[in-house]
Parts: sequence; structure tokens; C-alpha cells
Amino acid sequence: MCGICGEINFDGSAPMVSAISAMTNALAPRGPDSSGMIVHGNVGLGHRRLKIIDLTEKAQQPMVDPVLGLTIAFNGCIYNYPELREELEAKGYVFFSEGDTEVIIKAWHAWGHECVKRFHGMFAFAIHERETGRVAFARDRFGIKPFYYSTSGKRLRFASSLPAILAAGDVDTSIDKAALHNYMSLHAVVPPPRTILNGVRKLPPATVRVFERNGKFVDHLFWNPPFARDKTDRTMSREEWQESLLDALRLAVKRRMVSDVPVGVLLSGGVDSSLIVGLLAEAGQTGLMSFSVGFEEANGEKGDEFVYSDLIAKKFGTDHHKIFVPSDDLMEALPGTFAAMSEPMVSYDNVGFYLLSKEVSKHIKVVQSGQGADEVFGGYHWYPPLMDSNDVVTDYSKGFRDRDHATLKGQLGKDWQPDRDYTHDLIERELMRDGADTPVDRALRMDSTVMLVDDPVKRVDNMTMAWGLEARVPFLDHELVELAARIPPEEKLRDGGKGILKDVARRIIPSEVIDRKKGYFPVPQLKYVDGIYLDMVRDSLTSQSARERGLFDKAYLDKLFASPADHITPLQGSELWQAGLLEMWLQTHGV
Repeated sequence: MCGICGEINFDGSAPMVSAISAMTNALAPRGPDSSGMIVHGNVGLGHRRLKIIDLTEKAQQPMVDPVLGLTIAFNGCIYNYPELREELEAKGYVFFSEGDTEVIIKAWHAWGHECVKRFHGMFAFAIHERETGRVAFARDRFGIKPFYYSTSGKRLRFASSLPAILAAGDVDTSIDKAALHNYMSLHAVVPPPRTILNGVRKLPPATVRVFERNGKFVDHLFWNPPFARDKTDRTMSREEWQESLLDALRLAVKRRMVSDVPVGVLLSGGVDSSLIVGLLAEAGQTGLMSFSVGFEEANGEKGDEFVYSDLIAKKFGTDHHKIFVPSDDLMEALPGTFAAMSEPMVSYDNVGFYLLSKEVSKHIKVVQSGQGADEVFGGYHWYPPLMDSNDVVTDYSKGFRDRDHATLKGQLGKDWQPDRDYTHDLIERELMRDGADTPVDRALRMDSTVMLVDDPVKRVDNMTMAWGLEARVPFLDHELVELAARIPPEEKLRDGGKGILKDVARRIIPSEVIDRKKGYFPVPQLKYVDGIYLDMVRDSLTSQSARERGLFDKAYLDKLFASPADHITPLQGSELWQAGLLEMWLQTHGV
């Protein structure tokens, strides 16, 4: 796992080395082990390296294959690279390194843009063909690895983080009105290609974009699984689905142990992360390191789930580390958390992951984490009402949106009034695509391929990579998700949600972790925005830059300041924190 960046000038001029250097430096936390830069003609690539696979200098990046005439900057991990290497060696390819980066180079030469269909893993890369002058970008199926870019005339810059793009300069930092609408409606989710800034965009997941020398490009979508069942699926029993799921889970967890350094687990104490620990123990892993974080309680709401993480750690004999964060430490960590965000993210657990990753990175470089199970296996409360829905767009919106269009118009400043309901357009477009059997299938597809990408997946990448920690997410193994998409919705939604996953979990982990109220990553101080946190948010939203920007209606802000705890969104988020986080992020990044 690393950080990548670069500049391409489609008018043939040389890239600005100082801009690539600035972006590379901004990405240093993602890759603290080494850095590199290569400029060839009109293309310059930069890289920051976190050594996980092939720890030698032979795997240094950007990597050049002089025989094939290919140069690559790659971020991520290809879990099946040993098998692909054997296949490529059988074709006559000769390797000079031992890792996955060179496998991508050879695979690109052998199979072109179709090579990504063979990759099991998480990845974002840019590859330059010396002879044709083509440059290709690629991003994995779930967008686990980020890919931002900006354009100005014939120049294109890209990087693993939005702040790295800003570090290079010459970026339009005005606010994108449609993105603002999404941010305020979908608890900060802004789907590709937009970001909150007009001048920065992001490559969609499951996409290979191939540029010709003159800048013209073609996008290739390489993954779009059906959320539907064929005749064979309809004859499968519950027990057969369970066996298939358990086999897929075992393989997903096993794949993510590929590493030349130890791999640990972020253990929240919930079903998902506990199941990962149990599956690793079942596979014979010993000396496994696990990590949990907790916070002070607020308004009578508990700030940790240590009782469950302790139970799992004891059951499976992990080398367990508990991190308790007092309120003073939480406050001190918030500026660093904002700085680590590639985009403003409103979830309270950003700071939790930030502080947890800080501690974990002192012990280990790679962890597995449980993100994605709720979206893939139907763990959220808005899915059951959709079982009998005759209007999935309206019903999904009622359960998921923070506020409707009319309400939002009354909360935004006069210069930011939307000319249409951008969020409704997005939800309707995604839900009504072909390839899903039922309303629940449509919602699960949207959440696992759109909402997931720019909420939990982005959050975990940003907060772990702020400390040079690689997070792997087995519940987003694409073959596992393809299987889950075929499992009937009723099998997923029973037993309070994630029914079939809980069936499988009962074979591996204690029932006490399964048969309890659904937990979240609790940071209650931020949910209720009181005391020093209220002062911080108020200062940001009433600052000169905030007043000049005028994103929010003053009367609306006054209501929030007067009684933050009375303004909680349907998904239990603070309206004040949502507004304040956006301003604090903009100010942190000099916008």
C-alpha cells in the first residue's frame, strides 16, 4: 500500500517536477518507507512506498520495465499475484522482482486493460506505455484505493488524496453545488466523479480509463455484478447457501493474509470483525494481534464495546491491545483527523479510526477490518421496509436521506440554493438500473457499490493511511460479494439483519457477540456536540471565511447552536456536526 501521483501534459510539454514533488511529499504518511519519481517525455509519475510485499529495492516505484516499455505507479495489493505470476511465467515472461507491482506490468502487457478482471485485490494505478504514449488509470471494484485528479487545459494531475492535488497548486477550489447537496443529504457521501470542490474529480470504481497521447480517453467498466438469481440459485436450500458463504468467507480472509510482514485485526467487538478473528484462528493463525478503541461516555451513552472485544480476544488467544481515549486526547486529535480526510467525512468514528491507527501502526503494518458486511448482507434498518415496496426510490430516500430537498433549501445560504434535487436524481439513477430482482436487491446494490465507496471504505483508507497502516477488507472480496448478491433478500434480512451471516458466525464465534443489539463505533462526545466541541464548531461556522462563503442560513445555524442535541438526523447524526465538519475541513485544507 502506498501513495501515487503524477502529471500528464497532452500538449507534449514536460511535466512540472516541482508539482509532482509537492504531491509526493503530501502523500508521505501513506508511504513512509521510501519515495520515487520518474519523468519520461510528457508524463511524470511519483510514488511513496509502504513496504508490505517484496521488501527489497527491486520493488521500488515508480517501476520501469525497460524491455516491455512500461512504467507504473501502483497503490494497493493484488492478493493472487503469485498465481498470476506463474501464469505469466508460463507465457515466457521473466521477472526481476518478487512482488505484485511487476505482475501488474506483465499482466497489462499480456492482456491489456482486461487484465484487471483477473486481479483479486484493492488497487489504483497509472501505467504509461512508452511506444504508444498511452496512459491508463485503473481503480478496484469497490474504490478501496482512492484516485483523484484535476485538469487544466491540456494538463492532468492525479494523486491518492485530494489534499495532494491541492499541494500542487492551480486548482479550482470553488464548491460544487451538486456535491454540497449530496453531502448534506447522504451524511457526507459524494459519489464519483464529483468531490466537494469543482476542480477535483475522482475516478469511479471498477473503471479503467485509457488516454491516447492527445488526451482523448475511453472508460472500460470491468465489474457490474447482477443482484439477481438464476434457476439454479432458486433451488438452493438455506443450508447450501450457508456452506457456500462459509467457504467464500474462509477464502476471502485467507487471501488477505498475503504479506511479507505480520497481519493483525481491528477488533470492534461486533459480529463482523469478531468473525474475521475466528476464521483466522480456525485457519491456524497464532500470535494474532488485535486492537480495539473506546471513548468516554456522554449523555449516558457508552463510548466503548470492550466487553465484547475482550471476549473474542480471550476466546481466540489474540495479543490484544485496548486503547482508551479520554476527552482531552479526542479534542487534540481532531485537527489531525480533519487533515487526514481526503474529503469531508461526517461520521464520528473517523477520529476513532485515526487514533486506533496511530496506536496500531506502532506495532504492525497491515490489518484486516470488518467494513462492508452491513451493506453486503443487509444489516441496516432501512432494508426491511423495502421488502414490500412499490416505490423503492421514495421508500429508500425516507430511510436513508438526512433531509429532503425542501428542508435542505431552507438550511442553505441564499447563494447555494440548488436548482434541482440532485440527490433524488442520483438515487433514482442508481436504484433503477437494470440487473436487480427486487427493491431490496436494488438498495443493497446501491449501498455496496456507491454509498460504501465514499463512506466506510474511504474513511478506513484515509484514517489508516494517515499513519502508514494498510487496511484490508475481506467482506469486500468481489467473489464473496457476487455470491452475496445472489442470496435471496429474505435470507439476509431475517434475524434482525445479516441473518445468513449470523448463521455462519454461530459456527465460529460465541453467541454473546451475535445475539445483542447492533453496535456502532461510538464516539458520543461528537454526537451531542457540547462544551469544548460546541465552541470549536461554533468558532468555525462563525469565522470570517465561513461568513464570506455563506454556505448555511444564519437562522438555521442559530437554532443548531442553541440546542445541538435537538437536531439529530434520521440516521442519528448531528446536524451541527455535519455543517461544522464541512467548514472545518475546508479551513484545514486552506479552501
